[in-house]
Amino acid sequence: MGNSPGPSAAAARHDGSVDFEPYRGELVAYCYRMMGSFHEAEDLVQETMLRAWKARDRYDRTRASVRTWLYRIATNACLTALDGRARRPLPSGLGAPSDDPGAPLTPAFDIPWLQPFPDARFDTGVRADMRLALVAAMQVLPARQRAVLVLREVLEFSAAEVAAHLGTTVPAVNSALQRARAALADVGDAGEVTEPDDPETRAVIQRYVRAFEAADVPALVRLLTDEAVLEMPPVPLWYRGSRDYGRFMDRVFEMRGTGWRLRQLTANGQPALAAYAPEPGGGHRLHTLQVLTVTGGRVAGNVVFADPRALEAFDLPQQISLDEYRRPR
Repeated sequence: MGNSPGPSAAAARHDGSVDFEPYRGELVAYCYRMMGSFHEAEDLVQETMLRAWKARDRYDRTRASVRTWLYRIATNACLTALDGRARRPLPSGLGAPSDDPGAPLTPAFDIPWLQPFPDARFDTGVRADMRLALVAAMQVLPARQRAVLVLREVLEFSAAEVAAHLGTTVPAVNSALQRARAALADVGDAGEVTEPDDPETRAVIQRYVRAFEAADVPALVRLLTDEAVLEMPPVPLWYRGSRDYGRFMDRVFEMRGTGWRLRQLTANGQPALAAYAPEPGGGHRLHTLQVLTVTGGRVAGNVVFADPRALEAFDLPQQISLDEYRRPR
């Protein structure tokens, strides 16, 4: 359904009522945190806009702001969509790490994997609360706890507003928030993760790009923390530790050759790399999206998304030539 204004927004402007469109980006980010899927988030926001347009005559400005009203509709849409739905995990949330760098890379498409969020599509800013590890951890929470956590902690709605959203009481909201905070206590300090535009982070990513494009595995390993995690949805395998990370990268270059090209971008408020593998006849084809976590001047994690559906949201060219790669971006 994309980002173009839907019939709801256009009609709202036409009849003189409020324009819902300015809220689209933040609503997509909210629904993404709830669903763990960018595509589902877009669809739910489009549904929210349509519901709001149809109910515009019943909207009472004296009872709630337009933003609060839209979030109430979006929350109900998300909770309905999540009813009976399996959570969206990353591979590291499903079992122990592998110690076999030669293990079969068999995708598990029956698992509804967590998807990355394309920062460039919406002006939501670089948000620590969008990071993959946190969004993945939030998927474990019951849906209503998840809603309470995001609405209270991230979006800073009052407990009374959230209670109205959910049709419950303020004490119930406060209790749900305490349980959600306790469940996420082990996710780690978001302050330890540096922002993509931090000078040290940029330098680390640039060194990582150079090492990857040169197929210099020892140089890659030197950029990793000792406990660095590598995971590759939709393949359920994952690896922990710089040694196994390096052993797996040796396998990648043996399988797909050297001479890869990387493009820098961001996803989930984290540095990301679009990886293009060399083609036998020349040029490079989009292979994966790598979303990196940098802490203390080292790469602590890399989630490598290979599912074409997850990559679609980033509007990346499927192929690039060497000339295109060398062009300033």
